Amino acid sequence: MENIIFAVLVLGAIAIVFGLILSVAAKVFEVKVDERLPKIQECLAGANCGGCGYPGCAGCAEAILAGKAPVTACAPAGAEGAAKIAAIMGMEAPSGEKMVAHVICNGGDAAVKNFEYVGIADCVGALKVAGGPTACSFGCLGFGSCVNACQFGAMHIVNGVAEVDREKCVACMACAEACPKKIIRKVPYEQRVLVGCRSEDKGAQTRKLCDAGCIGCMKCQKECPHEAIKVVNFVATIDYDKCTGCGHCADICPRGIINLMDLVKQ
Repeated sequence: MENIIFAVLVLGAIAIVFGLILSVAAKVFEVKVDERLPKIQECLAGANCGGCGYPGCAGCAEAILAGKAPVTACAPAGAEGAAKIAAIMGMEAPSGEKMVAHVICNGGDAAVKNFEYVGIADCVGALKVAGGPTACSFGCLGFGSCVNACQFGAMHIVNGVAEVDREKCVACMACAEACPKKIIRKVPYEQRVLVGCRSEDKGAQTRKLCDAGCIGCMKCQKECPHEAIKVVNFVATIDYDKCTGCGHCADICPRGIINLMDLVKQ
């Protein structure tokens, strides 16, 4: 009996000693966590979309705290989230316009197909089959890789081409990362006039490949009252700093590839 009691006491003493050692070690090797880190993370969208370029919201918060990323790094958090983060960091709240994604293609069902693709509904997979079914090498494939990448329900396939719901879009640009054709760009929400083609083929070739492609006729460039649109590499491009949104270029475009966006005032 005495042996049992002695053994229990010895084990108890050993446990106490090791507990003290672990407690001291925890204090010595404790990694100090900046109290601002969890506060910053609370201001982020929590979607872990990767649009910021960092591994999830935790990685984004760490980058902001370290000064490696701006307080606006999390697009889904919006201006309100950025302002809260700026306050935590002791900085002035940033000012900036709302941005949204834009698909630079009106093709879809209007584009000529080299063959009918019946594989997995994925743009990356479709592109690996003889360069993809779409004859235009610049156009949207329409199989929804961008739709699958968007965590905010802002991407849809309409008439064979990707389309952005500007009211739901938070400009995280996960859709752009998923697009193998790289035809999705970030544009100002307030920009009403947008070109829906990025083909750099000459006009005659574009006519053969797509009924909704820019043929570089330069009519928009010649008639723009603000000199805000130019034809570069056979495709119309808009200078957003000069464009007033008058829509004249859209009215006169013979191919209908210049889009006028309806703006919903917040």
